[in-house]
Amino acid sequence: MSDNVKRISVLIEEDQYERLSKAQINVSGLIRDLLEDYFSDTKITLSVSRKTRDLYEKIVSNTGATDKDIEPLLVQVLKDLLDVRLSKIKSLKSEFE
Repeated sequence: MSDNVKRISVLIEEDQYERLSKAQINVSGLIRDLLEDYFSDTKITLSVSRKTRDLYEKIVSNTGATDKDIEPLLVQVLKDLLDVRLSKIKSLKSEFE
């Protein structure tokens, strides 16, 4: 760890504290990692259902797949989503013509 670290005080909920303690998680390391991801120009965070998260973790841990493997598929999904949204907007616009 770098000598250029600063100490801060962080308030968390009691249940969060219990979960962190039970899991023996290094909170300082977790916060540093989360901040690094938050300020990164190349990382995104997606909120998904528990079922999707479990599936993601199962696939990644059992196949050796990485985010780099997922990226081209995500780009295609984003393009498809844009097409769907554009179609809905065009349909909505036609109601005014």
